[in-house]
Amino acid sequence: MTDKLRYVVALLAAGALTGCAAAGEVGPAAQATRSAQGAPAARTIPFDLLTHCGIDEARIGKTYFEASIPLSDGSGNPPRGWGNPTQHGTMTMTSGTEAVFTDDAGHEVHFRARPAANTFKRLCA
Repeated sequence: MTDKLRYVVALLAAGALTGCAAAGEVGPAAQATRSAQGAPAARTIPFDLLTHCGIDEARIGKTYFEASIPLSDGSGNPPRGWGNPTQHGTMTMTSGTEAVFTDDAGHEVHFRARPAANTFKRLCA
């Protein structure tokens, strides 16, 4: 991938991090870091991950993401050790299509974008 293409992808990822903040979403409080070459690097923001029906999806800006490995207790709830209905932590955009949620409890969940998605796969009641 050329440096110019990497820069464009990074700009698109940065644009995905704007919008209204709610559980499972990010808002304009995101902070960017820069690599040694001055190009935007990974972007980490505070994030409240919706966990009530298990850990399966997240909305970051206008982009819907799904967990690479969904987590639940087998009954549609978050696994033991997770908050319910949300878990506070940070979301790091590692690329324009990948993100990682982490928290102080040591949880780590990898997410990938769902191209062309305009809503969650399922709504949690």
